[in-house]
Amino acid sequence: MPRASLIEADIAVVGAGAAGLFTALTAARAGARVALVSATPLAESASYWAQGGVAAALAFDDSPARHLEDTMVAGRGAVRPSAAEILCAEAPARVRELEAMGVRFDADRRGRLALGLEGGHGARRIAHAGGSSTGRRITRQLSAVAAEDRRVEILERRRATGLWVTDGRCVGLLCDDQRAVASHAVILATGGAAALWARTTNPPGAVGGGLLVAHRAGARLADLELMQFHPTAVAARDGRLAEADGFLITEAIRGEGAVLLDAGGERFVDELAPRDEVARAIQARLDETGAAAVDLDMRAVAPARFPNVVNALRRAGLDPQRDLVPVAPAAHYLMGGIATDLDARSSLPGLYAVGECACTGLHGANRLASNSLSECFVWGRRAALAGLGEPPVARGAPPDRAAAAVAPPTPETRAALWRHAGLERTPDGLAELAGDPHPLARLVAGCALARRESRGAHRRVDHPEVDPALDGHHAVVAPGEPAAMEHWA
Repeated sequence: MPRASLIEADIAVVGAGAAGLFTALTAARAGARVALVSATPLAESASYWAQGGVAAALAFDDSPARHLEDTMVAGRGAVRPSAAEILCAEAPARVRELEAMGVRFDADRRGRLALGLEGGHGARRIAHAGGSSTGRRITRQLSAVAAEDRRVEILERRRATGLWVTDGRCVGLLCDDQRAVASHAVILATGGAAALWARTTNPPGAVGGGLLVAHRAGARLADLELMQFHPTAVAARDGRLAEADGFLITEAIRGEGAVLLDAGGERFVDELAPRDEVARAIQARLDETGAAAVDLDMRAVAPARFPNVVNALRRAGLDPQRDLVPVAPAAHYLMGGIATDLDARSSLPGLYAVGECACTGLHGANRLASNSLSECFVWGRRAALAGLGEPPVARGAPPDRAAAAVAPPTPETRAALWRHAGLERTPDGLAELAGDPHPLARLVAGCALARRESRGAHRRVDHPEVDPALDGHHAVVAPGEPAAMEHWA
């Protein structure tokens, strides 16, 4: 077989969502030649559907210190303080940088940012663009800027099937079209893995492919047991809304006054509590009543504030100005991923990770709403600048081919993850999941078995309490080794 054709770049970025685009543009603006590998056409990534905003202390009565406090509280004692401090300090500047790139955030009548309130935040600090169309607006604008930048070579409809490793160092990647990219640094921005679970808010491709590519090459993963379940995903009921099943109803709508009602029409939870509390309260009410969903009453919310949510519900046959919206929890965001330091470096030299595929420890055991988009831009910049400092190395010729691609999860694997690694976990169920055919499902089970406590998104029925001895600890799994708890400063 002929060797792969070669593309030369200073930085290779895999993934063209918010994190990947911002990373690529940061590197290009610093003078780097960038190869951007995107499995989809630009502006069609999972970030496109992000309804939340960008969390940043931008209001006159807010501060990074207050943002940090809310992040630490939401993370249930598992947040890496140094990572949270970086996010809260640097997020305001990244919002201004996005504005300089042409992103238009929502403003009030005086032209000031119209900041929203979301669960777990003690102040209005969520910047939106087009209300709940924030992901769409940002990815469209950054995609347009990237397409016009001559320093960015875009490889659309291509997947990274493996990393090019020489003498223990990542020196590039291999694509599914047999091309290889040689670079000083590879930055993965491949998204999360929530679509491994049977009920999810994520598109079908979000199955953790980037995590497995990194792990097979030698990178450590962390906190795979910490899947956040979004409380309010549309739940098909009585044959209705099947096409909208799993559609996420952003909690910004609850921030604007929407309420959750049980089968008796009664409120039963603080709608703006952190996501794990709201999701578990909903699930408890469903278990008590045998119902498939609770109702979200958003009739008092101005539809113009959330046009894509309202339009999606109307296309599915439900008018949220008149009807109650059936909702139930769904797998939404993986707080774990490729373990990195504070500049996004993985344990494999030359390999970086940003966005949902990365784990800096920022989110702890329960991500604070809208910190995820902020994370994309804060660590996208850090990864790009750190990657530019990587030295050139002798790499030789690229491998003939990458390892065989991992098969997508079967319906049985997705059902097993929902059953055994859902909102509540048992040791027997996790032990069964540890024998699943899918490698990432097995790694999730290993991390969940290692965390012998209940904390945030992870609830073990056999260990129902938080173990204070595990404060600040993360479940880390190196290739070929069992998961082990490790303290991160």
